[in-house]
Amino acid sequence: MAVDLPPFQHLLDAHAVDLHRFCVAQAGPDHGPDCFQETVISALRAYPSLRDSRSLRGWLFTIAHRKVIDHQRSAARRAVPVPDVPEAAAEIVPAGDVDGLWASVALLPDKQRGAIALRYLADLPYAEIAVALDCSEAAARQNVRAGLARLRTEVPA
Repeated sequence: MAVDLPPFQHLLDAHAVDLHRFCVAQAGPDHGPDCFQETVISALRAYPSLRDSRSLRGWLFTIAHRKVIDHQRSAARRAVPVPDVPEAAAEIVPAGDVDGLWASVALLPDKQRGAIALRYLADLPYAEIAVALDCSEAAARQNVRAGLARLRTEVPA
Protein backbone atom coordinates (compact mmCIF):
# COMPACT_ATOMS: atom_id res chain seq x y z
CA MET A 1 0.00 0.00 0.00
CA ALA A 2 1.57 3.29 -1.10
CA VAL A 3 1.49 6.23 1.28
CA ASP A 4 1.98 9.80 0.10
CA LEU A 5 4.88 10.94 2.29
CA PRO A 6 6.64 14.28 2.04
CA PRO A 7 10.38 14.16 1.33
CA PHE A 8 12.24 13.18 4.48
CA GLN A 9 14.29 16.39 4.40
CA HIS A 10 11.09 18.48 4.57
CA LEU A 11 9.92 16.49 7.59
CA LEU A 12 13.30 16.91 9.25
CA ASP A 13 13.42 20.65 8.47
CA ALA A 14 10.02 21.11 10.08
CA HIS A 15 10.76 19.25 13.31
CA ALA A 16 14.54 19.09 13.81
CA VAL A 17 14.79 22.01 16.22
CA ASP A 18 12.09 20.66 18.56
CA LEU A 19 13.44 17.13 18.27
CA HIS A 20 16.98 18.27 19.10
CA ARG A 21 15.74 20.34 22.06
CA PHE A 22 13.85 17.31 23.37
CA CYS A 23 16.89 15.03 23.08
CA VAL A 24 19.23 17.54 24.76
CA ALA A 25 16.75 18.19 27.58
CA GLN A 26 16.30 14.47 28.19
CA ALA A 27 19.83 13.14 27.69
CA GLY A 28 21.85 16.24 28.57
CA PRO A 29 24.09 18.49 26.51
CA ASP A 30 26.79 15.83 26.18
CA HIS A 31 24.61 12.96 24.95
CA GLY A 32 21.53 14.75 23.57
CA PRO A 33 23.06 15.43 20.14
CA ASP A 34 24.00 11.75 19.88
CA CYS A 35 20.42 10.72 20.69
CA PHE A 36 19.18 13.23 18.09
CA GLN A 37 21.53 11.79 15.48
CA GLU A 38 20.45 8.22 16.28
CA THR A 39 16.82 9.33 16.03
CA VAL A 40 17.35 10.84 12.58
CA ILE A 41 19.21 7.77 11.33
CA SER A 42 16.52 5.40 12.63
CA ALA A 43 13.75 7.55 11.20
CA LEU A 44 15.48 7.75 7.82
CA ARG A 45 15.86 3.97 7.69
CA ALA A 46 12.21 3.36 8.62
CA TYR A 47 10.71 6.17 6.54
CA PRO A 48 10.32 4.29 3.22
CA SER A 49 8.30 1.52 4.90
CA LEU A 50 6.03 3.88 6.86
CA ARG A 51 2.37 3.01 6.32
CA ASP A 52 0.64 5.99 7.91
CA SER A 53 1.44 9.66 7.33
CA ARG A 54 -1.11 11.20 9.72
CA SER A 55 1.15 11.83 12.72
CA LEU A 56 4.69 12.13 11.45
CA ARG A 57 5.68 14.53 14.26
CA GLY A 58 4.45 12.06 16.87
CA TRP A 59 6.27 9.26 15.05
CA LEU A 60 9.55 11.21 15.20
CA PHE A 61 9.13 11.97 18.90
CA THR A 62 8.34 8.30 19.57
CA ILE A 63 11.69 7.35 18.05
CA ALA A 64 13.46 10.14 19.98
CA HIS A 65 11.84 9.10 23.26
CA ARG A 66 12.96 5.50 22.76
CA LYS A 67 16.51 6.54 21.82
CA VAL A 68 16.75 8.64 24.99
CA ILE A 69 15.51 5.73 27.10
CA ASP A 70 18.03 3.42 25.42
CA HIS A 71 20.80 5.90 26.23
CA GLN A 72 19.70 6.28 29.86
CA ARG A 73 19.48 2.55 30.36
CA SER A 74 22.92 1.95 28.88
CA ALA A 75 24.38 4.81 30.94
CA ALA A 76 22.87 3.32 34.10
CA ARG A 77 24.75 0.06 33.45
CA ARG A 78 28.13 1.77 33.14
CA ALA A 79 30.27 2.44 36.19
CA VAL A 80 31.07 6.09 36.83
CA PRO A 81 34.36 6.75 38.64
CA VAL A 82 34.20 9.38 41.38
CA PRO A 83 37.07 10.72 43.48
CA ASP A 84 35.14 10.57 46.78
CA VAL A 85 31.80 9.10 47.72
CA PRO A 86 29.53 11.86 49.09
CA GLU A 87 28.37 11.52 52.70
CA ALA A 88 24.74 12.50 52.07
CA ALA A 89 22.44 12.82 49.09
CA ALA A 90 22.58 16.15 47.30
CA GLU A 91 19.75 18.66 47.50
CA ILE A 92 17.17 18.20 44.77
CA VAL A 93 16.88 21.78 43.44
CA PRO A 94 17.44 25.26 44.82
CA ALA A 95 14.45 27.58 44.33
CA GLY A 96 14.28 29.25 40.93
CA ASP A 97 16.94 27.00 39.38
CA VAL A 98 15.63 25.96 35.95
CA ASP A 99 18.57 23.64 35.21
CA GLY A 100 18.04 22.05 38.60
CA LEU A 101 14.36 21.62 37.82
CA TRP A 102 15.20 19.63 34.69
CA ALA A 103 17.73 17.68 36.75
CA SER A 104 14.82 16.73 39.03
CA VAL A 105 12.72 15.82 36.01
CA ALA A 106 15.56 13.49 34.97
CA LEU A 107 15.04 11.55 38.22
CA LEU A 108 11.41 10.75 37.39
CA PRO A 109 10.39 7.33 36.04
CA ASP A 110 10.77 6.94 32.25
CA LYS A 111 7.13 7.48 31.27
CA GLN A 112 6.61 10.47 33.59
CA ARG A 113 9.86 12.08 32.46
CA GLY A 114 9.06 11.47 28.81
CA ALA A 115 5.49 12.72 29.16
CA ILE A 116 6.57 15.95 30.86
CA ALA A 117 9.30 16.59 28.31
CA LEU A 118 6.99 15.89 25.38
CA ARG A 119 4.30 18.11 26.86
CA TYR A 120 6.39 21.10 27.95
CA LEU A 121 9.45 20.95 25.66
CA ALA A 122 7.94 19.64 22.45
CA ASP A 123 4.50 21.15 23.15
CA LEU A 124 2.78 17.99 21.95
CA PRO A 125 -0.91 17.41 22.60
CA TYR A 126 -1.79 14.46 24.82
CA ALA A 127 -2.88 12.38 21.82
CA GLU A 128 0.61 12.61 20.29
CA ILE A 129 2.25 12.01 23.67
CA ALA A 130 0.18 8.82 23.92
CA VAL A 131 1.48 7.72 20.52
CA ALA A 132 5.08 8.51 21.50
CA LEU A 133 4.82 6.65 24.81
CA ASP A 134 2.75 3.80 23.35
CA CYS A 135 -0.09 4.27 25.83
CA SER A 136 -3.62 5.66 25.91
CA GLU A 137 -4.31 9.38 25.96
CA ALA A 138 -5.64 9.05 29.50
CA ALA A 139 -2.40 7.34 30.57
CA ALA A 140 -0.39 10.14 28.95
CA ARG A 141 -2.38 12.72 30.94
CA GLN A 142 -1.88 10.64 34.10
CA ASN A 143 1.88 10.43 33.55
CA VAL A 144 2.13 14.20 33.15
CA ARG A 145 -0.06 14.75 36.22
CA ALA A 146 1.85 12.24 38.37
CA GLY A 147 5.21 13.65 37.30
CA LEU A 148 4.14 17.20 38.10
CA ALA A 149 2.73 16.13 41.46
CA ARG A 150 6.01 14.44 42.35
CA LEU A 151 7.99 17.49 41.27
CA ARG A 152 5.77 19.75 43.38
CA THR A 153 6.57 17.72 46.50
CA GLU A 154 10.31 17.40 45.82
CA VAL A 155 11.19 20.79 44.34
CA PRO A 156 10.95 23.84 46.60
CA ALA A 157 8.78 26.63 45.23
